[in-house]
Amino acid sequence: MSPLLSVPGLKKLLSHTDTVRILDATALLPGESTNPKLGFQRGHIPTSAYFDIDVFSDPESSKPHTVPTPARFERLFGALGIANSDTVVFYDQGNSASSCRGWWLARLFGHENVYVLDGGLPEWLRQEGSVEQGDGVSAPAVLYVSHPYYARLKGLGDMLACVQSGSNPIIDARSADRFYGRVPEPRPGLASGHMPGAVNIPFKRLLDPSGRFLSADTVRQIFESHGITSTKHAITTCGSGMTASVLNVGLCHAGFPEGALYDGSWAEWGAQPNTPVTKED
Repeated sequence: MSPLLSVPGLKKLLSHTDTVRILDATALLPGESTNPKLGFQRGHIPTSAYFDIDVFSDPESSKPHTVPTPARFERLFGALGIANSDTVVFYDQGNSASSCRGWWLARLFGHENVYVLDGGLPEWLRQEGSVEQGDGVSAPAVLYVSHPYYARLKGLGDMLACVQSGSNPIIDARSADRFYGRVPEPRPGLASGHMPGAVNIPFKRLLDPSGRFLSADTVRQIFESHGITSTKHAITTCGSGMTASVLNVGLCHAGFPEGALYDGSWAEWGAQPNTPVTKED
């Protein structure tokens, strides 16, 4: 099943069921300076609520927006009025990665009926044009029970073992300049370069100029050109676990196993004194 839902597909879904929950998961990427919450209040897809990725994170972690505990996810997801049987559709205000991170988080905690609105709010505006203003829909809280699938999550120890053994392909979603260490990292104090053995597929390569995913065949060809096959589950990484999720959506879209995501990503790996780093192919 594709993780992507088109604007017409969302409209059709809304006309057939009242158990669809639409969430704006917009969060800032490095270099962005907008206010996602203000943007939501100024115009959002009707019946949607705001999904704050920083709130849906571990508040005790020193790294950006790391995975929360199951109990925290359950409490926050249930507070949005989301039941286990609901269909959840994530979108964002234009950077693509935010909605994919929301999708990946929901998948990590076992929610099955979850999609990314392909092209996000910009595509909705191009095809529909109708938005609401204000704080969004408020639904009564419900009991949500997560079913974590930790095979979709990797930590530092997992990555050290993977780099040493070459057991799984590692795909880095950062720009080529960052991957090859030609420019400094946007976060201070991090080494420049990449994990030995990783391949570089900047997340925007999977998207067209409008922010929609390329066709499944095209995305599959991009992965295959970098040696990714369906026989081994890939692990994605980036700067802080956001844009890597675009690759996970892309893997699923192309018919590959959706693989796992290294949540600490370069914010963790590049800060360690003894993790191996290279700038070579």
